[in-house]
Amino acid sequence: MEKGWMKITNRWASAEYKLGVESFIQFAMANLGSEAEIRCPCIDCLNTKKVSSVVVKIHLIRRGIDPSYKTWVHHGEPIPVREPQDDDNLEHNEGIRNETSGEVPEDDNHLHDMLEQIYFGGILDDDINELHINHERIDMHNFDKLFNAAQRKAYLGCETTVLGFIVKMLHVKVYKKMSNDAFNLIMQIIKEMLPADCHETIPWTIYEAKKLLRDLGLGYVPIHACVNDCALFWKENANLENCPTCNESRYKVNDGTGQKIPHKILRYFPLTSRLQRQYFCKKTAPDMTWHKDKRVDDGELRHPADGQEWKEFDERFPDFAADARNVRLGMATDGFNPFGNMSQSYSMWPVFMVPYNLPPWKCMKEPFCFMSLLIPGPSAIGRDIDVYLRPLIDELKELWQNGVQTYDSSSGQTFTMRACVLWTINDFPAYGIMSGWSTKGYLACPICNWDSISVGLRSKIGYLGARRYLPEHHVWRRSKLFNGKYEDRTRPLELSGKEILEQINSGTYKPFGKHTNNNNSKKRKRDEYEKNLNWGKKSILFDLPYWETLNLRHCLDVMHIGKNILDNLLGTLMGVDGKNKDTEKARKDLEDQQIRKELHLKRRANGSFEKPPAMYTLSRAEREGFCNFLKSIKYPDGYAANISKCVNTHGGKLSGLKSHDCHVLLQRLLPIGMRGYLNKEIDTTLFELGNFYQQLC
Repeated sequence: MEKGWMKITNRWASAEYKLGVESFIQFAMANLGSEAEIRCPCIDCLNTKKVSSVVVKIHLIRRGIDPSYKTWVHHGEPIPVREPQDDDNLEHNEGIRNETSGEVPEDDNHLHDMLEQIYFGGILDDDINELHINHERIDMHNFDKLFNAAQRKAYLGCETTVLGFIVKMLHVKVYKKMSNDAFNLIMQIIKEMLPADCHETIPWTIYEAKKLLRDLGLGYVPIHACVNDCALFWKENANLENCPTCNESRYKVNDGTGQKIPHKILRYFPLTSRLQRQYFCKKTAPDMTWHKDKRVDDGELRHPADGQEWKEFDERFPDFAADARNVRLGMATDGFNPFGNMSQSYSMWPVFMVPYNLPPWKCMKEPFCFMSLLIPGPSAIGRDIDVYLRPLIDELKELWQNGVQTYDSSSGQTFTMRACVLWTINDFPAYGIMSGWSTKGYLACPICNWDSISVGLRSKIGYLGARRYLPEHHVWRRSKLFNGKYEDRTRPLELSGKEILEQINSGTYKPFGKHTNNNNSKKRKRDEYEKNLNWGKKSILFDLPYWETLNLRHCLDVMHIGKNILDNLLGTLMGVDGKNKDTEKARKDLEDQQIRKELHLKRRANGSFEKPPAMYTLSRAEREGFCNFLKSIKYPDGYAANISKCVNTHGGKLSGLKSHDCHVLLQRLLPIGMRGYLNKEIDTTLFELGNFYQQLC
């Protein structure tokens, strides 16, 4: 074997040294055959420890090979005829052959793989450049700390390493939603049970455990925010003590003793490192090109890559589409109350990024959805969400324009990874917050834009012109049953991103922040939206160079819509208070429209009104019969939750339905369960509605 590479001192920048390491490992694995671990000949181990080939590779590049190990006797090379002066060295190597080795348990091998991929992914490639050298110079202290924890046993005789123990404990904490205090108490109990020699080597608190794992690149960046949501104390504002817009103090406590507590903290989880990790991992890297390599393009819509928007994006940006490893993302956000059903009102907004490169059975699963931002409350963020999106948008711009050098473990090469956002996914109120178009009032429909189809009713605004989307000669266009009129209008024009941007740029908008609110805020807000054609801001998403070229920028979440439709259907059919749309005001609206005369309210002699029963309203006996039907159904394993727990057969009531329960009811159970209680026309409508959602989902 050629062994001149063993004398090279500049290991990081030498392609010859790297090839020598690879040839040594291949030689050893070929000679040792079935052995999973080999002796490490680095200058520290000196063939005294058996470790995996991955660890040997890391040791040889990090520490260097023992130059005196000229004959690889521990790795299958036969012993040649030696000169007398070499006997001492041979005896030394043979003498230490049987010393105790620090073997790594098989369960912890994946930790070594992960450390190699994070710290050595690009360095082990032939393309050595300044970026890799800088990466090595900055992170080697962190690598040494983590690598030692990955090799050091929890205590003498234990098969689990310190790093493996901490990773497993933190996994249990997250998976079982354990509090920090509970984690610390459990760790203290374990500490009392273990020998004293491990007390100094294992981090025994949640703070110390997270501090150890922070170097894996899984942490977040805390960014202070103005109490009025005007600006972030970030980049050009990082050193300010007061908000540059409203001049409010950055801290709610600043007593001059060094204790400073900020009003709000944005948690920013960098996206780039999380996308890179998909390629570092040998299990997920091949799946990141699934949409190009393994997807079957037969005209069926099974994945976003089958959609028209994806294909048109490829045509507009062929340089981006040329490399299948470039990442397509979806952005989703919504507000939630972290305190559950407690009376305390609090609105926190997480922002998730979904990588669509993965196959459909992975891209929407929890391990592959990245939370990039955690926007604090307590009040709803509203249009000021753009202030908090800025770190993410800046990172997305960098990923689009310049990309980032990334190691692909499936091909063993380094490439420039770029990324783009194809669309956002929200419910309708969040749609208005993200896009800047108000989803309230007469111009609430963002598709109709200025060509509204809304009318004013007695208690609300109604949208009764949906028939204009039907084909020109559809029979329902000539019917007066819907609003007492024929429908001869054509569907609204579809505006391009450039036309929408021209609308937005023609308006003038108030600065971000809640410091501008006063007693007349509602009136002023209404006037402002009317003046700007219902636009409340220019969305920060238009800072992305490709955003205005997209045809589909915002998507509606089918989960919310399906649940709302089912709630209103059941509320109307079963007469549920608060969900029943068949109210007295609705009957008066029918009278104003001069339609459905059989449903008009009838005045009694004493001046009160009587509401005639409708054919779609169930009696008490029919409601109980429908509930008995739901109570008796058995589902295939994993198909649906136990909906019978939400059913009360006495009185015929449903309560506590979850989103997936609503999907199952709307698509499968509601049309069948109502079949015996409603007339044929209504029952056919329910079947068609359920069939529509089956095809959609």
